[in-house]
Amino acid sequence: MGRLSLFVHSPLLVAVTLAAALVLAFLTCWIFLPPFHMVLIPLAVGAPEVSPVLSAAAVVLALVSGVRGRGNRRGRWACAIALAAAPVAVSPLARSPWVTRSFDRAMHDALGPDALTAPAPEETRFRRSPLSVRDAVLGLKFGSAPAQRDIRFATAGGVDLTLDVYQPATAGVHPAIVQVYGGAWQRGSPHDYGRFAAHLASLGYVVFAIDYRHAPQWKWPAQMADMRAALEWIRAHGAGYRADVSRAAMIGRSAGAHLALMAAYDSPAIPIKAVVNLYGPTDLEDGYRRPPRPDPFDIRAIQEAFLGGTLDQVPQQYRDASPITRVSAATPATLSIYGSRDHIVHPRYGMMLHERLRRVGVTSVLLEIPWAEHAFDAIPNGPSAQIALYYTERFLARTLGR
Repeated sequence: MGRLSLFVHSPLLVAVTLAAALVLAFLTCWIFLPPFHMVLIPLAVGAPEVSPVLSAAAVVLALVSGVRGRGNRRGRWACAIALAAAPVAVSPLARSPWVTRSFDRAMHDALGPDALTAPAPEETRFRRSPLSVRDAVLGLKFGSAPAQRDIRFATAGGVDLTLDVYQPATAGVHPAIVQVYGGAWQRGSPHDYGRFAAHLASLGYVVFAIDYRHAPQWKWPAQMADMRAALEWIRAHGAGYRADVSRAAMIGRSAGAHLALMAAYDSPAIPIKAVVNLYGPTDLEDGYRRPPRPDPFDIRAIQEAFLGGTLDQVPQQYRDASPITRVSAATPATLSIYGSRDHIVHPRYGMMLHERLRRVGVTSVLLEIPWAEHAFDAIPNGPSAQIALYYTERFLARTLGR
């Protein structure tokens, strides 16, 4: 005990708290600083999503350094740094009530007064509120469902394309959801976001997580052909997995959201009633002309690899591959969720698509999370992912007639 007391009152503790405060300040600053290089993307994505933990750490460090570092310059510095970091760290949580109220209004305006009412039998499995600090700190409790993996649905160009199926535990026929992974059209697998797919299955959906061929080896429109092949397979075989393919939705992230939108808007093999677009590019011409600033991943190079050239070289490819050009009065209801700080897929994509959909009378909900970066739901218990899940659950329930 004597040694512990000596350490608690020692200059070493003050030095440790100062070092911890500096690390905390470095992490916290990425809540507002843009990532100017790709290696900084994880910090820019992660900092807002672990902000509850950073907030708690700032308070603890301020108390420890303030009490134990009195009369010590390093202690005063540690306390000052922690106090400066605290309001930045807590800002996503502090802003969330105003953000979710605006999202509630957007849902009500588009889907009616019952837009946020969860179906009675599933009430306990739906999120009860958009954001829980407890879930942010202790972890998000997803529902679970077993998966049947690596089911081949097509072979294209010598490439076997597979899908994973997640089924509800409850008996009967259930609406279908088709999930498309992201990865700049160049990487990824149907196994990605498996916990999310399993959670949707626990809510009463049959989820098909599908594959597609990757750029740059396979360029557009190979991916569109793969989307069609997957939907054809689901139409033919969905009933065997207790899926009601007359009530289907698509959901995708980033490049996967782009493909989900394209497939849903392009006379699909099954009647798609809704699309959830998580930070997907919607106008590739505009994206090439106006890349993000800063542009840590070189978006033009990614688009050239996907489409086979620059905008000047293959302009028709850029137009044909843009979901915004496929919008019509028959387009399914669309929920779009973006981060205001996205430096890979600019949030203007969401507004452009939203305005086009509203112009032709299609149900559209646009939610823009002010503190979020690209791929914010990679940290599932973060504030952004929690909020996105809450509204996604209700949008799907409303549009699929749950």
